[in-house]
Amino acid sequence: MAASAVRGAMALRGNAGRPVAFVRKIPWTAGSSELREHFAQFGHVRKCAVPFDKETGFHRGMGWIQFSSSEELQNALQQDSHVIDGVKLHVQAQRPKMLQGDQTSDEEKDF
Repeated sequence: MAASAVRGAMALRGNAGRPVAFVRKIPWTAGSSELREHFAQFGHVRKCAVPFDKETGFHRGMGWIQFSSSEELQNALQQDSHVIDGVKLHVQAQRPKMLQGDQTSDEEKDF
C-alpha cells in the first residue's frame, strides 16, 4: 500500500504546470479514495496522492489533488471550508518550487 502511494506522488511530480492543490490536515481515518471523492464535487480529479510513512504505516496527513483544469482547481479553492470525517482540511494551490544553486529547469518539480 505504501509503495503505491509513493508511486502516485512521484507521478504527480512530473506534471509541471498542471492545476494541483496541496492539502494538509488530512485525518488519519481518511485516505486517497475519500479525498478523491470529496474533491470530485469541484471537477474531474485526474490524480490523487497521499504519501504514507513507511515506519508507521499511516499517511503523513498531507496530499496532492490534480484537477483537469485550472477552473476546477479554483472552484475547490473558493470553497470556504473542506471537511472530511469532522476535520477541516487546509487547501491551497500548489506553488512551483524555486530553482536553487546549480539546479536546472529540467530538475524542477511541482512538489
